[in-house]
Amino acid sequence: MNLREFFYFDKETFAPGPDNRYDPSRDVSVKTFNDTRKTRLTLKQINELRKASELHDEESERELEFVEKMYGTPPEATA
Repeated sequence: MNLREFFYFDKETFAPGPDNRYDPSRDVSVKTFNDTRKTRLTLKQINELRKASELHDEESERELEFVEKMYGTPPEATA
């Protein structure tokens, strides 16, 4: 787990912004050792997982573009 998964900062302004990956107000499920019930995902939870996955893919693409710009071959200068 990365530290950046706990905090979200906008890459352009470096200001804290809304994090669409996790909503702590919905995390109310408490499991005990003796709890043997099988958890079942609702359609809403599946949709939220899909959105989080799409957001992660989008962030990965932006980081890959940045790395390609950083380490790519520089354009040749014309004399």
